[in-house]
Amino acid sequence: MKFGYTIIYVPNVAESLSFFENAFGLTRRFLHESGDYGELETGATTLAFAAHELGEVHFPGGFVRANQSALPLGMEIAFISDNVETAHQRALTSGAVELRAPEQKPWGQTVSYVRCPDGTLVELCSPMT
Repeated sequence: MKFGYTIIYVPNVAESLSFFENAFGLTRRFLHESGDYGELETGATTLAFAAHELGEVHFPGGFVRANQSALPLGMEIAFISDNVETAHQRALTSGAVELRAPEQKPWGQTVSYVRCPDGTLVELCSPMT
């Protein structure tokens, strides 16, 4: 078994790709001509976005839309940064909402949390030492 994708269902794939490019410095790999699916360059595991309309096709019984949930979903994606404070501020400047300011954890890692405009919960953290 190999972990291949994380796909986040969002209201607007192009807007989510643009936000992640601006807020986290990632590079767009692909946006389908339909606008319903796109990917970012993130290394061995793909971070992808799919339109809510595709979610409706895949899950006819419905699903929780992160952008419409009052609370963040019980799952996150994490980005490792050598400077969490700067990465955190860049995300806020790009439109993210602060959930937890950067703080030093007892195990030595600096960690913060932001919520993206599409509802995605993102942890920003320093490398583990």
